[in-house]
Amino acid sequence: MSNKKSSPYFRTALVGDYRDLLSLPNIRASANDRYYTIENKYDRRPDLLADAIYGTTRLWWIFTRRNMNLLQDPINDFRAGLIIRIPEKSAVASLL
Repeated sequence: MSNKKSSPYFRTALVGDYRDLLSLPNIRASANDRYYTIENKYDRRPDLLADAIYGTTRLWWIFTRRNMNLLQDPINDFRAGLIIRIPEKSAVASLL
């Protein structure tokens, strides 16, 4: 697992030699969030969209946390044509 802040496992506690259940930070709604329609090139690839927006593939999970009502499965629900809300890069800067 990773010790980098951008890793989804960063805040997940260790239990002995193992990680506990995944614990992700909340991504709060903001007036600065923008609506984005997922393009075909990002169909089932939140990692590629994260790289395009945030400059790292490690923040793919932000889309799931910000759109929990739409993305129950972070990969298979991430489909072209779906409109999601995306936090600004400055809003997630503390996670980088």
